[in-house]
Amino acid sequence: MPTDESTLPPDLEERLLKAGFHSDGRDDAFLLESLESRRPRQRVLALRAGSRRALLAREHWMRALVDPQVEVRREALALLAYVNDLDGGLLALVRGSLEDDDALVVDAAIFALGEHLDRDAVERLATIALEHDDARCRESAVASLGAIGDDRGRAAVLAALEDKPPVRRRAIVALSNFEGPDVDAALERAANDRDWQVRAAVDQLNKEVD
Repeated sequence: MPTDESTLPPDLEERLLKAGFHSDGRDDAFLLESLESRRPRQRVLALRAGSRRALLAREHWMRALVDPQVEVRREALALLAYVNDLDGGLLALVRGSLEDDDALVVDAAIFALGEHLDRDAVERLATIALEHDDARCRESAVASLGAIGDDRGRAAVLAALEDKPPVRRRAIVALSNFEGPDVDAALERAANDRDWQVRAAVDQLNKEVD
């Protein structure tokens, strides 16, 4: 069956998928070898399976975060969001991914940093929330700023209430982790937002507070 770098023979893909649930030493070696495959899809599946099996060392993650293929970088970031006790060096590389040219890589990095409550990322996340060209990145940055709850992100979250509706809705949720008269005034204004889902988010937040 013909193949190229974006596809895998079905038997190879099946083996990679199954290897994520096996403890056979041969599968371990196969997964680690697959991280070096010329095929991006094979590297993605090897990362996924290796992460599930806790086989990946720091150097595997480091290589994946700078992989030439965006799908591999995205996968590594998506998986790292759920890796416990990420060391400072890897977190620094994740922060570096905020500068990626691919918006979905940036989005995945933002999510990972929010999951790890990385306060060192707050100022850069605030800039993304205010300035990034892609609304998905702005929305994710607002969400992560809310999760982290660092006061340095307050102004960016408040400013997000002037953004597109999905970003405004996310800002309402994020503001639940901030307090102050400026937050109260912003929520009062948002209660009359032209988007009904924004109004509903304010209403839900008020009910949770009460």
